[in-house]
Amino acid sequence: MATSSLTRIAAGAGGMLGCGRTRRCESDLRSGRNLSMRIRAVDDGASVEPDLSVRVNGLEMPNPFVIGSGPPGTNYTVMKRAFDEGWGAVIAKTVSLDAAKVVNVTPRYARLQTGSNGSAKGQIIGWENIELISDRPLETMLNEFKQLKKEYPDRILIASIMEEYDKAAWQELIERVEETGVDALEINFSCPHGMPERKMGAAVGQDCALLEEVCGWINEKATVPVWAKMTPNITDISQPARIALKTGCEGVAAINTIMSVMGIDLNTLRPEPCVEGYSTPGGYSAKAVHPIALGKVMSIAQMMKSEFSEGDYSLSGIGGVETGGDAAEFILLGSNTVQVCTGVMMHGYGLVKKLCSELKDFMRKHNFSSIEDFRGASLPYFTTHTDLVKRQQEAIKERKAVKKGLQSDKDWTGDGFVKETESMVSN
Repeated sequence: MATSSLTRIAAGAGGMLGCGRTRRCESDLRSGRNLSMRIRAVDDGASVEPDLSVRVNGLEMPNPFVIGSGPPGTNYTVMKRAFDEGWGAVIAKTVSLDAAKVVNVTPRYARLQTGSNGSAKGQIIGWENIELISDRPLETMLNEFKQLKKEYPDRILIASIMEEYDKAAWQELIERVEETGVDALEINFSCPHGMPERKMGAAVGQDCALLEEVCGWINEKATVPVWAKMTPNITDISQPARIALKTGCEGVAAINTIMSVMGIDLNTLRPEPCVEGYSTPGGYSAKAVHPIALGKVMSIAQMMKSEFSEGDYSLSGIGGVETGGDAAEFILLGSNTVQVCTGVMMHGYGLVKKLCSELKDFMRKHNFSSIEDFRGASLPYFTTHTDLVKRQQEAIKERKAVKKGLQSDKDWTGDGFVKETESMVSN
């Protein structure tokens, strides 16, 4: 891990610095804690103000809420706004070496609303985009990264990067981006649309052999923490996540958008979003994807708990977050941070205040004083269907045994006489 940024922990405060290129060391493990963190209740009954701050791969954030890569992180102005509003970190829109090959179209979004689709009164529950990565010159974005780190040296700025299947190109991009002082890299292995023929985005994330090779190139060069952003458009998302971690990535982020067709206009018979009468499948996000995202994150978290508990690995949950409760669900499954992109596009940058307030309300309700108090607390309660059947059968037997009461007169006791009597009453 690089040691130059002011946002990283000073040497000796956890031992992250001086760990070498591995960017991990035993002294910075979570004190033996894993994704199924034990729940700690406040014993003295005193009211404790919840602490939302998190430390992820050596990076300190005031809260776990991160601007997800996309339009909310597309230029200096909007990223500055995000920091000013109080977001824990910002992930910029994905950049590549040659922005000239990126040409966006308009309209590029379509919405799914409750009731009659397209009704202005219906709640937006789904959002599709056919937007590509940043179409701004790389040098422009790099200069803005530098300016942001100059103005906000204590805030976390993460660059999202994507390149073609070319080792030299990947490593040149990493070197140039790291020179700006960004705190970490998120690798876009998951964009479901745009230039798959160049082995970019989800074309890499869906091919484990290709992913392993490209991750090797990246981690051979990178000196800051690397998060691999996973595509949900795959049968078992834990497989590419495992490969990313094994090949040197410090964390994984999930999920990116889901490949979709938003709908057909029944008047024109043309698909949406409609560009000159035509469309193309795009990425689906917003509230409707939340349950799918939780399922994918749960799968990754179980794998990480089983195979990567001994290390400073991280998980960033993404998908349909609009409330503090939505975020709490991701954290309960093991996420260290929670990303929001479409939610910001619909509700604005001030959404972070609502998210923080609602997450604190949840923590007060359960007497949690920190994010680590409940991170992963719900993960142990997932099992197989076969085990569910076994558990229910055993529970039914126990309930029947209680209803039957005492089996013999010799079972009566003096201390439990009243309860033993009640156990044999039918009404």
